[in-house]
Amino acid sequence: MGKVIAIANQKGGVGKTTTAINLAASLAAADMRTLLLDLDPQANASSGLGLRKGTYSRSTYHVVVQGEPLASVLHPTELESMFIAPASRELVGATVELAQEPDRDQRLKNAIAPLVGNYDYILVDCPPSLDILTVNALIAANSVLIPIQCEYFALEGVSELMETVKQIRRLRNPELEIEGVLLTMYDERTNLSRQVMDDLKEFFGKQLFTSIIPRNIRLGEAPSHGKPILLYDIKSKGAESYIRLAKEIIHGTEKGAGQGIERPVGHTGSGS
Repeated sequence: MGKVIAIANQKGGVGKTTTAINLAASLAAADMRTLLLDLDPQANASSGLGLRKGTYSRSTYHVVVQGEPLASVLHPTELESMFIAPASRELVGATVELAQEPDRDQRLKNAIAPLVGNYDYILVDCPPSLDILTVNALIAANSVLIPIQCEYFALEGVSELMETVKQIRRLRNPELEIEGVLLTMYDERTNLSRQVMDDLKEFFGKQLFTSIIPRNIRLGEAPSHGKPILLYDIKSKGAESYIRLAKEIIHGTEKGAGQGIERPVGHTGSGS
């Protein structure tokens, strides 16, 4: 039975889609059957794997909103063990279109159910908001992975996400856990990155992944070539970091999953 991991943070620019693409690719490279679901209307995970706008007619919009089978929108990738369900701009209207549907927050869970046994991991790239799409992902998921950028306002908005996770656990998905918190865009040359990392280690404890994603030019270049970093530059620090993260997830390093989600969350930064 495959594990469903939602990758979520309603704050944009934290490396969410970069993590979705490259964690999925690293899992597939480790011979894990992997499916990446792009639920972000910007469709950056789709284009980052070479599926440009206009090259496909069906997307996760047709699955979540129109009820089409998930299997009907899947595309292969350059990695044999990895498939993607691409997104489209039509997802922007999902909240309005689903407003009157009684099962509006269960659509993704129901769509994944027939395929969950075909994969070891199903990753969901959520939009940078806490809308009906993210709620669908959290209800469908076994766990949520939270990327956080190493910057002064690193925890801005995370309190709202944690509150949503807590509510979904209570009302819809009692099995939902915190897969882990991932530090992204870490710059070892700056005191700020080190101070933020220390703050987050103290705050999140075992929920923090040991793997840290560095600020890396090659990671930024790869999407424009429609490739995950493993296929663009496997020797880069970015590739090495996502390979370590995949191993950490596969081997189930304890993260204190499900713990600490009720703690108050505030801003963090140097000296905080």
